[in-house]
Amino acid sequence: MTGLGLADPERENTLLVRIIEAISAGPELSALAAKVADLIVSATNTDVCFVHVLDDRDSALVLAGATAPFDAAAGRVRLPLGEGIAGWAASHGEPVVVAEGKEDDPRYRYFPELRGEDYTSMASVPMSSSPGGLAGVLNVHTRVRREFTDRDVRLLTTIGSLLAGAVHQARTHRRLAARERAHERFTEQVIAAQETERRRLAGDIHDGITQRLVSLRFHLEAALDPEFAAEQLVKARELADLTLDEARAAVSGLRPPVLDDLGLADSLASLARSTAELAVETEIDECRLPEHTEVALYRIAQEALQNVIKHAGTGAATLTLRRTDRGVLLRVRDRGRGFDRDTMSFGDDRSSGYGMTSMAERAELIGGRLEVSSSPENGTTVSVTVPVA
Repeated sequence: MTGLGLADPERENTLLVRIIEAISAGPELSALAAKVADLIVSATNTDVCFVHVLDDRDSALVLAGATAPFDAAAGRVRLPLGEGIAGWAASHGEPVVVAEGKEDDPRYRYFPELRGEDYTSMASVPMSSSPGGLAGVLNVHTRVRREFTDRDVRLLTTIGSLLAGAVHQARTHRRLAARERAHERFTEQVIAAQETERRRLAGDIHDGITQRLVSLRFHLEAALDPEFAAEQLVKARELADLTLDEARAAVSGLRPPVLDDLGLADSLASLARSTAELAVETEIDECRLPEHTEVALYRIAQEALQNVIKHAGTGAATLTLRRTDRGVLLRVRDRGRGFDRDTMSFGDDRSSGYGMTSMAERAELIGGRLEVSSSPENGTTVSVTVPVA
């Protein structure tokens, strides 16, 4: 038997119109691939159709849709680019026609899920469009021997070109949707961080500054009595000094003024010198970064050093800031008592005392990743790597 059974242009046009209608129905790729595979088999007198699409890394073909009973294998069959007949067609940009004996073709690769032994003839054409380029491969198979003509190949190539445009559109839609989800998560994290910071600041003001101002007022009122004036004024001045210190600390909690004055590198060096409870050795490169990134890294270093003071049981630590091939690395390391990292996650109650969750969230908000390595009696290392242009 020869030909695909499309004896006149009218039938070809009908098939192409129906495929265009399927493509226009929506960007969901697996449903589109299955629908188009059914249309092709129905209109071309073939027995099975497979639609393989290029993955997001452009390194392999993934089965996106097929006619029954192979539709269940969609998403589970993966063929590295260049391997198998379909992989060869994709990497060379040329159609392949095999009338019989495909098992003897050195390019052939057997997939148990696709039962290639049940089919004799096949045609494999690249799905490509301009300017998107290669999008995948379209395969049709027949049980009985079939001679695929040049006209057959041209028709399948035209269908492949239409599908390629849809595949590129679906990939763009998927990436935009993923970016939108990431943006939504980022917005939620920013709002949560803002609310956490506001609650912390409100608590600091209420528990510290407000209470001291109340006491200050009490002492000033008591100073109206000449007998106690001198004593009460001394206490009032002490309270005023304490309140001023707490106000400065609250302002620093919102944004460290030292960053504006010195930049990140010198600010970290200043932080190391001012941490009186620790002897902090520094290894710091000059790294100018966006303002929000510098604030986040400074806060992470601050939290990590406080963890050493509170939990490590050691009086020494190392603070590192340097550029790497992956971006900028911030690392705080101690040789203290450590903990069992395998039994602790950032979200549990035990780790909350270490501030791991807040450090991880700060790192994530600037596109970085927090890594913590620790073991009992071997100390702890907190590292953050931030990709930078």
